[in-house]
Amino acid sequence: MGCIKVLFIGDIVGRVGRRAIKEFLPLLHKKHKPDFVIANGENAAGGFGITPSVASELLKSDIDILTSGNHVWNKKEIYPYLDNSPKLLRPANYPETVPGYGYHIYNTQAGILIGVINLEGRIFMRPLECPFRTAEKIIQQMRAQTLCILVDFHAEATSEKQALGWFLDGTVSALIGTHTHVPTADEKILPEGTAYITDVGMTGSSHSVIGFQNTVVIEKFLSQLPITFKVAKKGLELQGVIVEIDSNNGKALSIRRVNMEK
Repeated sequence: MGCIKVLFIGDIVGRVGRRAIKEFLPLLHKKHKPDFVIANGENAAGGFGITPSVASELLKSDIDILTSGNHVWNKKEIYPYLDNSPKLLRPANYPETVPGYGYHIYNTQAGILIGVINLEGRIFMRPLECPFRTAEKIIQQMRAQTLCILVDFHAEATSEKQALGWFLDGTVSALIGTHTHVPTADEKILPEGTAYITDVGMTGSSHSVIGFQNTVVIEKFLSQLPITFKVAKKGLELQGVIVEIDSNNGKALSIRRVNMEK
């Protein structure tokens, strides 16, 4: 059946990140013609969390689905939305009793099914269920319906991300790291056909510390006081990757970084 092209967009931070989506995503659609677009939206509302109205706004901007991470719980009004819409995923390795979907299978514009799994790391983060074992169980179910599977691994430690990439090599099409907001230069195809990158970066202010106002973040480091971060507003950037997948066997054909800035 050929190949499918997936655009994965790094963590959208606040209103400025949503503005970057509106400005840059139409250009990416025109240039690359992706069959499926995924964006991590856990910081899209005020820099921490996401609301139903913000999720709906992003999904109307030619984004097919949103993934998330540890900040998806910051705004409680999103809880019913998570239960009712598999177009916004939360990490699958939370307890089964929490709201929402941790994974789902979607139809792409090419008419090919793709499974998406959202996972959260445990090093320097919450003591959740093992992301390795959780992924194994879900992948086994998904591969009965599709070989094209992408994982958003929302994790802090590069070692944990790399280890999961190698652990899943050959069983998923791509493992894309999120959470640190800083893109890494290690995109590659692993030996058994899994596309990998440790962190895809972010979408938001290009004059910032991981999307937040420089002066506020610096003051926090200097004072060690519990200062609330504020979303930066100057400059726009969108970071992500484009992954091409052979739909016949689910193996990645290529992965390349995307970086747009203004």
